[in-house]
Amino acid sequence: MNQELIRIDIITAFPQMFASVLGSSILKIAQDKGIASIIMHNLHDYASDRFQHIDDAPFGGGAGMIIQCEPVFACIERLISERQYDEIIFMSADGELLDQAMSNLLSLKRNIIILCGHYKGIDQRIREALISKEISIGSYVLTGGELPAMVLVDSIARLLPGVIGDAESALEDSFQNGLLEAPYYTRPANFRGMKVPDVLLGGDHKKIQEWREEQSLEKTRQRRKDLLDE
Repeated sequence: MNQELIRIDIITAFPQMFASVLGSSILKIAQDKGIASIIMHNLHDYASDRFQHIDDAPFGGGAGMIIQCEPVFACIERLISERQYDEIIFMSADGELLDQAMSNLLSLKRNIIILCGHYKGIDQRIREALISKEISIGSYVLTGGELPAMVLVDSIARLLPGVIGDAESALEDSFQNGLLEAPYYTRPANFRGMKVPDVLLGGDHKKIQEWREEQSLEKTRQRRKDLLDE
């Protein structure tokens, strides 16, 4: 077993949504190797009434239900009494947009809490008193923060040393150098008349690297010119 590099506590009203994702692929490898600990916390377990209600109607009226302060404060305060956390993150449509640089930085943290909102949202006092960082995965609204949390955890875990067999693979991903990845090919070299570029078959690694850099730049220019502007 490797030494644990990161602990991620996920607070959600629907922990069952995570079972398949956490038990598959990279996230399963990270946990099986002892590199990452991902612990689920059911928000209903921290409800203050016997019916385990965690939401109520918003003051001032309006549609939807709001997650209450009590269960969230109870859960987070218990966690922070046990260890120090580097970030307490709320997955929110109006948060800072997740990008590769943010995932890189978060992968260097030791302890992280991720709070998943649901229903109409969470009480603003939670955001003001407890949350250190708010993250969005895009300019759209989902039913809850569970799917964005899965995206965030996956983007972090795959960067941890020892999780991906070929560490160089993660370093060559799109956005790591501010550009999109070059195209890749594998066997056969000729499939239904569609041929692999000759440069990739020649064995000249310098030319291959130059070709990939050119392709990466051109792909970024065509699809994400905003990255070049930045």
